[in-house]
Amino acid sequence: MLLPSDPGTPASRPRILIISDAWEPQVNGVVRCYQHLTREWRAMGHEVRVIGPAEFTTLPMPGYPEIRLALWPGRKMGRLIAQFSPDIIHIAVEGPLGWAARRYCLRHGLAFSTSFHTNFPAYIALRAPRVFRAALERLALGALRRFHGRASHVFVATPSIEALLRDWRFRMPLARLSRGVDTTLFFPPPEAPEPDRTDHPTLLYVGRIAPEKSLETFLSLDEQALGPHRKVIVGDGPALGALQRAFPDAEFCGKLEGKALADAYRRADVFVFPSRTDTFGIVLIEALASGLPIAAHDVPGPRDIVTAPSLGALDDDLARAIRHALHAPGGRAARAAHVRVRYDWNSVAEAFLQASINSKVSGQHSFSTFAAHTTPAAGPPAHSQG
Repeated sequence: MLLPSDPGTPASRPRILIISDAWEPQVNGVVRCYQHLTREWRAMGHEVRVIGPAEFTTLPMPGYPEIRLALWPGRKMGRLIAQFSPDIIHIAVEGPLGWAARRYCLRHGLAFSTSFHTNFPAYIALRAPRVFRAALERLALGALRRFHGRASHVFVATPSIEALLRDWRFRMPLARLSRGVDTTLFFPPPEAPEPDRTDHPTLLYVGRIAPEKSLETFLSLDEQALGPHRKVIVGDGPALGALQRAFPDAEFCGKLEGKALADAYRRADVFVFPSRTDTFGIVLIEALASGLPIAAHDVPGPRDIVTAPSLGALDDDLARAIRHALHAPGGRAARAAHVRVRYDWNSVAEAFLQASINSKVSGQHSFSTFAAHTTPAAGPPAHSQG
C-alpha cells in the first residue's frame, strides 16, 4: 500500500483541496490549523489548494468585520473545484463557501469530509436573547446535522467533542484528528532555581478578543480573588476597545506572531483560558509547550488537554483554577516534554492522508475520507482536575 509520503509515484501524492470560509488574512484557530497542515503536505510534495473568501465578492460579518462572507459563491465554486480536479476534498467551515462546496459535491457524486471546529449552539447560548435562545439553538443543531450528515467523515479534535456530537444525535462517522504545535518556536526558557518571588505572577491570555471567549470572567478577577498579579492579553478582535476601557489595569498587547508571541508565553507564569465554547484551543498546547500550567473551566477542549495536575487546573470557578495552577506540580521542562510526544503537525498531516489512502484501497469512496481514526460512539472521557 502506498503511503502519502512515498516519493516517485503520482498515486501517492493526491491533490488536496481545502474549502474554508476561515482563511487568511484572518487569525484564528481554524486558519492556523490549515496553515500548518498545508505546509506539511506541501513539504511532502503534495499539491494543495485552499479556496477562501478572498476569491469571491464578500461583505463583512456583522459584529466581526475582519471575517468576510462570500456572496452567491455557488457557480464560481463549481468552476474552481472542477479546475483543480482534486483527489481529496475537505470542507472546513459551515459558511457560505462550505455550503456551496457541499452542494457541488453532492450534485456531482464527489465524496468530501468536514470538520467540527466551531460550537455554534454554544455561541448562540451566550449571545441570543433568552426568549429566542432555545429555538435558535434547535435551528443551529438542525443546520449542523444537515451540513455534516452527508460527509464521508466529520473530523473532531477531542473525545469530549465526539461525545458532545453523539449527544446531539450526529449519526455520521466521526473521525478524531488532534492538533500540533511548533516546538522549535514554542519552548520554555532555560530552567533556573526558583527564586524567592518578590514580583507578581503574570497571568497570560492569548486569542481572539471576542464575546464568546468570556474574557470578562478573567479580567474582572481582582486581588481579593487572586492575590497580587499582572494580567497580559494578547490578541485582537471586536471586543478589544470595550475591554481596554473597562479594564485599564490589564496590559493589552494586540496581535503578536512568531518570536514575539513565543516570548510572551515564556515571560508568563500561568496561561488563563476563560472560554467555554472552544472545541480545542491550539493556544493551550502552545502554552504547555512553553512550560506554562493552564487555568481553565472544566469544559471540552481544556478537559482533553489538561489531563494531569502538573499541566494545570480545571474548575468551574476560574479564580480557584488560577490559584491552583500557580502551584501546579512539575516544571516547565516536563510540560514541554509532554507536548513534544503528543502534539506534532507532521503526524497529524500523515494520519490525515494515510486514512485517505486506506479509504481508496478499500474502495469505499471514489475520493478519500480524511480520517485519522474512525470511532464509534464514545462516552465522556476520563480526566484529572488540578
